[in-house]
Amino acid sequence: MARAKADLPSSDQMRGLIDAEGRIAVRVTPGARQQGVSIEGGQVQVKVRAKPQDGAANQAVVKLLAQALGIAPSRIELLRGATSRDKLFKIQL
Repeated sequence: MARAKADLPSSDQMRGLIDAEGRIAVRVTPGARQQGVSIEGGQVQVKVRAKPQDGAANQAVVKLLAQALGIAPSRIELLRGATSRDKLFKIQL
């Protein structure tokens, strides 16, 4: 059975949450049943299936954010929160 595609908000909604310096704050839930990106209370919530081992969850978050923003994953850099659920990313649009 194929897995369902991740739920993603529109790229315009996501881009609206990027600050003037190109940063976006994200709250991550690793090991979730379903992957997805949502905006709740002005904060980006990302759920990924990957476990938080050897950076697998961080890589999955970058891929999902890139998909939601409509950009390449190489244009996203993790600034803060490598081992935390609260992360800060630099986005190059």
